[in-house]
Amino acid sequence: MPPRFVTRFLDHWLPELALFVESDLWPNLITMSAERGIPLLLVNGRLSEQSFRRWGRWAGRSIGSLLHCFDLCLAQSATYAERYQKLGAPRVSITGNLKLDVPEPPADAGAFAALRRAVGKRHIVAGASTHPGEEIALVEVHRRLRHSFPDLLTIIAPRHPDRRGEILEIARAADLHARLRSSGDLPGGDTDIYVFDTIGELGLVYRLTSIVFVGGSLASHGGQNPIEPIKLGAAILHGPNVWNFAEIYAALDNDRGAEQVSDADQLALRAGAWLKNASERASAVAAARATVQSLGGALGRTLAALEPYLAQVRLGQAQHDA
Repeated sequence: MPPRFVTRFLDHWLPELALFVESDLWPNLITMSAERGIPLLLVNGRLSEQSFRRWGRWAGRSIGSLLHCFDLCLAQSATYAERYQKLGAPRVSITGNLKLDVPEPPADAGAFAALRRAVGKRHIVAGASTHPGEEIALVEVHRRLRHSFPDLLTIIAPRHPDRRGEILEIARAADLHARLRSSGDLPGGDTDIYVFDTIGELGLVYRLTSIVFVGGSLASHGGQNPIEPIKLGAAILHGPNVWNFAEIYAALDNDRGAEQVSDADQLALRAGAWLKNASERASAVAAARATVQSLGGALGRTLAALEPYLAQVRLGQAQHDA
């Protein structure tokens, strides 16, 4: 953000406290806010191994000066906290990952009822927040599993809905019948692939299926958040590229609350096993929920750390009003 825009923003809003979230560090905004004496706090901080090495190698002094502007860095984990400290952050605390405390995603009751009637008792596997290449794997998984599960429905919810046409072509090339959620059609008895190319409806997907492949993990995008489907009772499969949520996935895998797959072959194998064995699938769901519960509590710890700063803001406002 150019300095002149930062100046206009600060002059207009006159902020008394600034919170930066995760890894969104804007140099001009940070340094110019610090120059005005505005307390700066980093909330839910995370720093990937890749970013840590890059910053340490090419911008060690600059990132150190930037992090030194923060009054407090609240890190998601001990690993992230250590990285911030090594790069020069003077005051670091570990509060945990706020994403573990997110509520279940909402779902329209009427829309869910209509979908539930449409799919009936069909076996369902879903791919959530998928990236290019992962839809090919999911379509291949469907082709392999439909012989054992003739009623199988595969739901694909791409990370970017505007890729709907590409996904339809992948399904058609595999001689599978696909429908788009955005068209208003419900999945019929002949629907093999149902594409959720809409925004804000993952809550419906997670309520419909008991098995979710979380995308961005076979593709090299660092993985997407597995917490929401876990809270709605889905068993989780994921690829190896999960550095955005590395510690969460490591804990889930270690506790057998999720399973890592490396390709379509393994994805089909594990999805098929869970479709056949409801007891094994339920054990994975229970383990995942227990893991998420044990790692939670970041919201309370974060609010406690913020309270002295918020109290100072309230005091200043009271004095101004008086």
